[in-house]
Amino acid sequence: MTPPPPPEPSPSSAPAAESTAAPWSPRLALLVAATYFMEFLDGTALSTALPAIGNDFHVVPADVNVAMTAYLVAVAMGIPFSSWLAERFGPRRVFCSAIAVFTLASLLCALSPNLGVLTAFRALQGFGGAMMVPVGSLVVLRGTPKDQLLKATAYLVWPGLLAPVLAPLVGGALTQYLSWHWIFLVNLPLGLAAFVAALRLVPSVGGDHGRRLDWPGLALTTAGVAAVIVGLELLSEGRTAGWSTAALAGGAVALVAAVWWMRHARRPLFDFRVLRVRTFRATQTGGFVYRLTIMAVPFLLPLMFQDGFGWDPVRSGLLVAAVFVGNIGIKPATSPLIRRFGFKPVLVVAAAVSAATFAGCALLTPSVPDLLIAALLLVSGAFRSIGFSAYMNVQYADVSATQLPSANAIANTLVQLAAALGVAVGALLVRTGIAFAPTGADHASAYRVAFFAIAGLMLVSVADSLLLPRHAGTEVSGRR
Repeated sequence: MTPPPPPEPSPSSAPAAESTAAPWSPRLALLVAATYFMEFLDGTALSTALPAIGNDFHVVPADVNVAMTAYLVAVAMGIPFSSWLAERFGPRRVFCSAIAVFTLASLLCALSPNLGVLTAFRALQGFGGAMMVPVGSLVVLRGTPKDQLLKATAYLVWPGLLAPVLAPLVGGALTQYLSWHWIFLVNLPLGLAAFVAALRLVPSVGGDHGRRLDWPGLALTTAGVAAVIVGLELLSEGRTAGWSTAALAGGAVALVAAVWWMRHARRPLFDFRVLRVRTFRATQTGGFVYRLTIMAVPFLLPLMFQDGFGWDPVRSGLLVAAVFVGNIGIKPATSPLIRRFGFKPVLVVAAAVSAATFAGCALLTPSVPDLLIAALLLVSGAFRSIGFSAYMNVQYADVSATQLPSANAIANTLVQLAAALGVAVGALLVRTGIAFAPTGADHASAYRVAFFAIAGLMLVSVADSLLLPRHAGTEVSGRR
């Protein structure tokens, strides 16, 4: 893509962007991380309660997935809008409002009398989450000097590593010993505490009241993202190929039109000039592929162990937990590794070793000792964490303060797409493996095809990282 022509900024846009900076505050970063954890835990834990919700609403559990899809769509659609809201009304007001919306929607979800109402309130909850996390991270990033970005990001990364470990346990325990309603009700005290803390910690900065909203850009972007998310969800669920293809094609057309419009608009929703920054662009290309593949692994592993190997859920769950133990266990070492070796070597090695562990997963059989499988998954989880943390840090290393709102919105939108695409690609690869499996092949053969395929896909991320400048992100890593 050729760089877009520079948009015509409003006279007050640059000062407003710079004025929102605040001193580096670990407590503020921890607050934003806590809201991210609350959102992540809620969204992930709900998947364990689908049978119970279906039983209460007298529908099949698969139909309850519409509530999860509505949440994903609302989050993806709300992220582009949240960037403008923060600039227009000030980040403190928007962040506090987002916590309030998310918390109130949680209560309404718990009180829902049927699936239709639950789906509507999940969408409202998703919109609150779409404003809460990106706006909160924007506040932290703007107030953090580049040489302190590793510390700040360390706070923001942990929810994505810890929540997948706790969510199944928390969701299962609440559903089994109380009811599925408590998955939402636990957000009430957490949301209230976060709201009070936000009033104290988030700096009160006025917004740019002259900033206009790019309505065509917003409409095309949200329609395109929503259509792509719906298409990917239909694809991952194995629904009719015609509907998923139509949704994906329509979403792609809308997103291409959105990019074209914003390249020529006087005041675009996103400033695509930020993609000229090599380190940021790398996180949206090779980094996108990296996130897609690592999101596919937690989806594929339990299926291979249970459907392919015939193991029970407990044995499968204990082994999959090794991935997340590796995630968390290596976390204290990620920042020292980046400082010691720099971003480029860390990204290349993390992606290469991840690809090797995926290929190793493809070679597993039921006769392989559990201890050896756990060791492989532990290594996979550790390098997954290293690469994820490195991408999180380097993507804003060379982005200026005035570019942060666009960079933050673009990055968060693509994170949502990568998460949805990871599951969809994983499901598609398994079905492809089933279709082309030779007669008499065992149940695990389709999953071996899927793991070999995502190992090959991860090599795209390796190649992209190899093209980074040698000293990429040195202002953040501190390595000269």
